[in-house]
Amino acid sequence: MDVLREILDAKAREVERLRPRRAELEAAAAAAPPVRGFARAVSAGPHVAVIAEHKRRAPSAGHLAPGSRAGPACARYARAGAAALSVLTDADRFGGSLEDLREARAACDLPVLRKDFIVDAVQVSEARAAGADAILLIARAIPGALLLELRGAAREAGMDALVEVHDEAELERALAAGSSLVGINSRDLSTFETDLTRIARLAGSVPERVTLVGESGIAGADDVRLLGDAGVHAVLVGSLLMTSADPAAALRELVGHPRRARSGAEAGARSR
Repeated sequence: MDVLREILDAKAREVERLRPRRAELEAAAAAAPPVRGFARAVSAGPHVAVIAEHKRRAPSAGHLAPGSRAGPACARYARAGAAALSVLTDADRFGGSLEDLREARAACDLPVLRKDFIVDAVQVSEARAAGADAILLIARAIPGALLLELRGAAREAGMDALVEVHDEAELERALAAGSSLVGINSRDLSTFETDLTRIARLAGSVPERVTLVGESGIAGADDVRLLGDAGVHAVLVGSLLMTSADPAAALRELVGHPRRARSGAEAGARSR
């Protein structure tokens, strides 16, 4: 079963319902509060930054915290040392909403990533109108020149775009499109199986000038140290925090681990 294909089919229908509101959403995006620098927040300093995620459920794990409120949860994340926030806004598979994003942003001063399956520029306007400081663009879900178009739309709205990849070909596409903020997802979105070593393997092909985020499958401090040694600037952590009896304590265990520079990545990128 290709889970991503099913999600994208549902998302296409959602976008069709959204398009008649394009002008309204563009106006709301233009009037939204100033963005907070997401890429800057996750790349500053010598330690691996933690992007703490709010999601109520996931296709791979079912219900995580169905009654969780995004505002209080994200306020706790901020106090525990998160550098930025990620909020799932997909309703069908993850139980999220744009209201969750609004609550998260209002609860603290951290920049917020809208994590969803964005396939059309109208969703970019929708994200900025709701207060997003950054959006996720999944390379596997975005064909051809559309990746450039959506990155451009995010840039025009003042937002950062985290371009997510899972394999070498997607990484090459992201770098060729000029992406300066790249996430390597250890989870295969077709099967939802994870392999954390994938992040460490691909990290060596990412130029040091590119801010690199490790996504999915992070189960504790040892994983953060592993990815820090591979030169990852930040880790995005959701399920671990959402299922913990004490999310703040779990988050504090992930904060403060050193990051090693990706030596040789720049030269490797030039030689390909």
